[in-house]
Amino acid sequence: MFKQLEDYIKQSGEIDEKTLAFIFSKFKLIKTRRNQLLLDYHEVCKNHYFVNQGCIRVFTINKTGLETTRFFAFEGCFGTALPSLIDQLPAFEYLQTIEKSELLTITRADFYSLVDQIPQFANVYRHILELGFITAQKRIYGFQGFDAKEKVNWVNNHYPKFLSRISNKMAASYLGLSPSTLSRIKHKL
Repeated sequence: MFKQLEDYIKQSGEIDEKTLAFIFSKFKLIKTRRNQLLLDYHEVCKNHYFVNQGCIRVFTINKTGLETTRFFAFEGCFGTALPSLIDQLPAFEYLQTIEKSELLTITRADFYSLVDQIPQFANVYRHILELGFITAQKRIYGFQGFDAKEKVNWVNNHYPKFLSRISNKMAASYLGLSPSTLSRIKHKL
């Protein structure tokens, strides 16, 4: 149940079994159904999630009903509405599992307690923040000036299984394309 999380933590440095057991004791396993909301719009985020199996999507819906996806967390990654988790203000976005998923969840209080107590877990948090920043920067600046085909090529290069695993509608909302444009481009690849 904790193998992927253990591997993730061990990337941040050596850690003994007792400390790992203490970390694991703060996580709870939850199983979700497809399209289950973990966080509703305007709620304050109280949990962090580690994906053992499945996928979490972070997205918004504008006034006209158009969805825009900001982030996907796949197996072996953490996912949450990080700005809301950090500042404890309403999220203004949704957190949803897009497949039947198996998640390890930890409360905000326990997460930050581990960050404060365990240097390796502080490194995990730094890694989460750095990865979030880098991913956002690559996506924002990488997409500037890209045409639709270049965006699809970018996502194929950075996330090879992305387009085969995510619906066209969700993938298009992440790439800033219409689903029909994405379908045409995928057909040509």
